[in-house]
Amino acid sequence: MTTEVAVAAVPADVRPSTPRHRPAPGLGAVLCLVSAAGFGLSAVFAKQSYAAGISVPAMLAGRFAVAAVILWVIVAFRRPAFPTRRTLLMCVGLGGIGYASQAVLYFSSLAWIDASLTGLLLYLYPALVTGLAVLLRRERPDRRRYAALLCSAVGLVLILGSGGAIGSAAGIGVALALGSAAAYALYLTVAAGVPADLDVFLLSAIVCTSAWVTMTVTGYATGSMSGPREVAGWGWVVLLAIFSTVVPIATLLAGIRLVGAPTASILSCAEPAVTVATTAVVYGERLTAGQFVGGVVILAAVLVLQVRFRWGGSHTRHAG
Repeated sequence: MTTEVAVAAVPADVRPSTPRHRPAPGLGAVLCLVSAAGFGLSAVFAKQSYAAGISVPAMLAGRFAVAAVILWVIVAFRRPAFPTRRTLLMCVGLGGIGYASQAVLYFSSLAWIDASLTGLLLYLYPALVTGLAVLLRRERPDRRRYAALLCSAVGLVLILGSGGAIGSAAGIGVALALGSAAAYALYLTVAAGVPADLDVFLLSAIVCTSAWVTMTVTGYATGSMSGPREVAGWGWVVLLAIFSTVVPIATLLAGIRLVGAPTASILSCAEPAVTVATTAVVYGERLTAGQFVGGVVILAAVLVLQVRFRWGGSHTRHAG
């Protein structure tokens, strides 16, 4: 998501395993950065869709529909083994409930606050995933995890205490962005139960299809499925589906195979940087000094979780 490291972001626990020999780590890093850039551009495509008159449900339904079609074509070419009924139902739930909820919260937040702020708040999800893992006793608490949680908390306080982030309209946007981070953390936590040998393109196709059904039904049921004023407006949705969904997924998977998941997670921190930079150029959005520092501290939590640090002379293991 995100990440959106966020299926677009593929759960770390169900990503392909990294081969022992990595023939082109430089290429792998480039692929991960391309993925991060694609996810980071999603805010611009979304805002352009809104400007064309497309509602959030219509935009997401279109995005997931286009992405699902492309992903199913890839699946048809790869012909992976289909999951069991239990796993299939889990994947449908992940897309129809988990990812659809996260996407609605994230893209709705863009209508209330700057995309740069939304992107930074979304990156609270790694710390939230860690907190959930500790609460569920999947991981043991240690100084590294406590440091990451502290970084995230301090970063959040700095962001909320800067530039009037807590206000009527801004408060709604911040709440939606925080809800998006929480929903994504829950999504990833549940996704940890998906079999590791499930083809990720198949998983992504099921998730996107399920999310499309949810957004279509919700949009028509609430009467909020409004299209653009001109047909050309759908072009932004297609760009969102291709360059901020399918391409980032494919390049992320290829990059992980070359550099490994921990390094890919660190490189994914470029995503909010791309969001901040592109929205600054296109819309003139600017973070306050406090928000910028808070964002850096939040991203530092991701590094703390992924990089090996020496605590008292001994190495700790990667969280991911």
